[in-house]
Amino acid sequence: MIEFLKQPWAWYVAGPLIGLMVPVLLITGNKTFGISSSLRHICAACMPAKIPFFSYQWKKEVWNLVFVSGILAGGLIAGFFLLNNQPVQVNSKLISELSTYGITDYNSLVPQQLFNFIALFTLKGFILIIGVGFLVGFGTRYAGGCTSGHAIMGLSNLQLPSLVATICFMTGGFIMANLILPFILMLKI
Repeated sequence: MIEFLKQPWAWYVAGPLIGLMVPVLLITGNKTFGISSSLRHICAACMPAKIPFFSYQWKKEVWNLVFVSGILAGGLIAGFFLLNNQPVQVNSKLISELSTYGITDYNSLVPQQLFNFIALFTLKGFILIIGVGFLVGFGTRYAGGCTSGHAIMGLSNLQLPSLVATICFMTGGFIMANLILPFILMLKI
């Protein structure tokens, strides 16, 4: 059983399991699926300041904090006890393209040549780690939720704002991956 759990799960197994969270949350307590709102709940619980954005009954959403804690615990369990020591399987065309940018290490989930503490002090690393992280956080706040909240929960509830947000997420991802990221990866500094 442990060997089975160590293998990557196919999309047709993992996807429906994630998707089934929507009806489970709706049926069990009329709750919505989303991850980014948990940061707001943590800030509302920990910040004594009277900032209007954090002034609400966050205790009603404590289930969300338990949910996110479960995700964190699951990640830690998988990382420590279910670690698959095989290199990450990457498409051969992508490997040849990334090798032109000097990326050849596929022994972890993210290329160590790009995402490490030392890379943070390079222009390329700063853009990828700090700049893009800021844009993801800004986009999440601006869109009123993250990809899981909009694309999984919002679309299944037929919410028009979630459709618009998901289209924008996908468009931004395609533009970043195909037009902007190659220029960032070419930076030598």
